[in-house]
Amino acid sequence: MSKLVHKVVLAYSGGLDTSIILHWLRAKYECEVVAWCADVGQAEELSGLEAKAKATGAASYVQMDLRESFVRDFVFPAIRANAIYEGEYLLGTSLARPCIIEGMMQTVKEVGADAIAHGATGKGNDQVRFELGAMHFDPSVRVIAPWREWDLKSRTDCIRYAEQHGIPVTASVKKPYSMDRNLLHISFEGGILENPWVEPNSDMFVLTQNPENAPNQPRYIEIEFSEGNAVAVDGVKFSPAALLGKLNEIAGEHGVGRTDICESRFVGMKSRGVYETPGGTVLHKAHRAIESITLDREEIRIKDGLVPEYATLAYRGFWFSPEREMLQAMIDSTQSVVTGTVRLKLYKGGIWVVGRKSPNTLYREDVVTFEADDVYNQADATGFINLNGLRLKLRTLRDRQRT
Repeated sequence: MSKLVHKVVLAYSGGLDTSIILHWLRAKYECEVVAWCADVGQAEELSGLEAKAKATGAASYVQMDLRESFVRDFVFPAIRANAIYEGEYLLGTSLARPCIIEGMMQTVKEVGADAIAHGATGKGNDQVRFELGAMHFDPSVRVIAPWREWDLKSRTDCIRYAEQHGIPVTASVKKPYSMDRNLLHISFEGGILENPWVEPNSDMFVLTQNPENAPNQPRYIEIEFSEGNAVAVDGVKFSPAALLGKLNEIAGEHGVGRTDICESRFVGMKSRGVYETPGGTVLHKAHRAIESITLDREEIRIKDGLVPEYATLAYRGFWFSPEREMLQAMIDSTQSVVTGTVRLKLYKGGIWVVGRKSPNTLYREDVVTFEADDVYNQADATGFINLNGLRLKLRTLRDRQRT
């Protein structure tokens, strides 16, 4: 079997799993391993990865800056869709995975690799996301998923393996929860978080300040949208990645964006995850606010009905599916008028919309006012109510005859 694989591109983060996978691939398959890393906003976590990868046995190291692509082509489309999974999860990891596999498969082609490898476990969602994406870009590529092959059964086994082979890792038996960071969020799972009754330690969080210690004065911000996409904060234009980074900084300072949920994994089990999504939380709230005055009632109703479907497709790894693309096309057709500015108030973990305006607004003060007006005939409501109530009357009359 080992001779069938000559070169593997490994999705490498330098964490516990991928560090030992790099060593294991070389021992198991006797192959060349390209350690591949996507910069999707991990910040200082990328420091020293090339040296570490090569010290662990990588033939070469490739790091691809995907920050702008991640936000522009994956986060922003999901924001335009108001995508949120099971009412709470803003899909930080779900959206990063298709971006990563897209870049990774580009390197596979460039270096002539015949296989890819990843550190996703056989229990999780990421294995599906990586592999469905790989199938989309190259149906013939071989996928090596060590967690489905080796005899290591736990994080503790992995830590022991690393110690035996002199592989430096930051995880420990005492604190073995897993972290995944990108520009949209940080997720924490496993280890001490596996008991859903236990509150996370306050020192675990990275992007957000404890709301109790946040500033005692609220922060007001204004976000400008153009055709559904955020383009400016407080009047200053930013690129997509820079804008999200700026919102992370502002919202994080005020403790906005923490979520502790038990979600339904695609494989069937429940999983507890703790997430920090400061900038994404602000964007989601602001986008819905600008849509509230620019989209028609029925557009909003139908679009809201598609949120669970869209979010589920992204969560389950079907980003590159025809059905997600179909939904995106329909959603994006509504966004041409979603232009304007939203003002929000941030205070100790809370976020409130306190103003919205748009050149395309459907909100008319002269129509909605409680004062006297000349544009709305209130008597028209009588016929409107009667016609809408007719089917209710007819059903009641029918049911009385049956009894």
